[in-house]
Amino acid sequence: MTATSKFPYLKQDFAASLVVFLVALPLCVGVAVASGVPAELGLVTGIVGGIVTGLMPGSSLQVSGPAAGLTVLVFEAVREFGLPALGVIVLAAGLLQLAMGAWKLGRWFRAISVSVVEGMLAGIGLVIIAGQMYAAAGLKAPASGIDKLVGLPQALVRALGSTEALASLGVGAGTIAVMVLWKRMPRTKAVPGALAAVALATLASLAFGLPVATVQVQGLLGAIQPPGADAFGELADPAIFGTIIAFALIASAESLFSAAAVDRLHDGPRTAYDKELMSQGAGNAVCGLLGALPMTAVIVRSSANVQAGAKTKASRVLHGVWLLLFAALLPSALALIPLPALAGILVHAGWKLIPFRQIVPLWRTHRGEALILVVTAVAIVAVNMFEGVLIGLALSIAKTAWEASHIKLEVIDKGAGPVQAHLSGNATFLRLPKILDTLEALPQDRPVELDLSGLHHLDHACRTALENWADRHSETGTEPVKVTSAS
Repeated sequence: MTATSKFPYLKQDFAASLVVFLVALPLCVGVAVASGVPAELGLVTGIVGGIVTGLMPGSSLQVSGPAAGLTVLVFEAVREFGLPALGVIVLAAGLLQLAMGAWKLGRWFRAISVSVVEGMLAGIGLVIIAGQMYAAAGLKAPASGIDKLVGLPQALVRALGSTEALASLGVGAGTIAVMVLWKRMPRTKAVPGALAAVALATLASLAFGLPVATVQVQGLLGAIQPPGADAFGELADPAIFGTIIAFALIASAESLFSAAAVDRLHDGPRTAYDKELMSQGAGNAVCGLLGALPMTAVIVRSSANVQAGAKTKASRVLHGVWLLLFAALLPSALALIPLPALAGILVHAGWKLIPFRQIVPLWRTHRGEALILVVTAVAIVAVNMFEGVLIGLALSIAKTAWEASHIKLEVIDKGAGPVQAHLSGNATFLRLPKILDTLEALPQDRPVELDLSGLHHLDHACRTALENWADRHSETGTEPVKVTSAS
């Protein structure tokens, strides 16, 4: 039996794996640096995402690794709990994902409002852009999202007075320009724009001797620091559990939404959501044991995999092998990469997270959903990632409850005889003020017939309020309110 007959798609998968590797390499390094951890840890997560998660069932063509969407959360976690605790957080988040997959909760992530997810990504994108603008100038960014945005003008003024900062900004801006223009240039599809931009920035920095900071290299084995007893001791701090839950929920939501998008790009087997959630959990558990970054499925790498002609999971596994070989054999190459070039890549990635094209059409057709998107994004910038997402989810639930409590109150007054009031729909406490305002405005000296037979649902608060109103109306000496009960 030949290799071709045993692996009929080996040629396509091999070619696709090289493309995905070239796309993933600068992103793995850039996400790690932006997260405030050694660059090699981004490569470790990419390797685990390719080889460990890549071998597992779920989605055959989806590619996992460190994602820009978790950059802000990781940075905050490292700042609050320290780098050694990151492994514990990622390990616990992975175990939580495994449990959610075992409990078959994967499909429920599809029920999360798309507006909340897009608002989350938009908020993350804004924080990434603001933070990486400082990094592009070689300056230290403020801690909070609001301070990052407010401090940008002052940072620009400082940069204009420094030759080193201007050189650094030039490299960052040039990187963004190359990425934007790369797709428009002929015969460039074989080389990903991010890789080309980093390569050109590195060559320019070396050729002109630009005074810009470069990636600090420790070596693969030096960067891997499995969490020790002290790191597990951080679990005594209740605050860490909110971060663990945030990691698990946001990584799961991003991965499963990515899976749904990837399924629309190919005609192969569909994603098994619970199995994919467990695969992501297993990968994150391994990343946690190695002290690396958390992983999610990443739509940029996944779409590149599909568009490059991948047919099976072999392509994503091979891309992990290429990342491992690069990290093991060419670690010194990382030390040549200018930090502002990586900042430029992250600014570009953050910009793509903001759904500019969707906001205006969404506002025209579903203003409530557009409002949820904007409020979620603003909350993430103003407060933090976890609480911002919770605010978005709460708004989404409140909007759904409001819409579900649709009620119609029709009053028929013929001038003589009883006034007829017909209620139909769903009577919940959310609509109670409107119902009572209308009923209390009815003539006090006329008998009233209240027909509730058109109601599909009448909650306890509404039932009690209607009974109290009927008693009050009858106290004026008119005939008792005649109520036709809901069926």
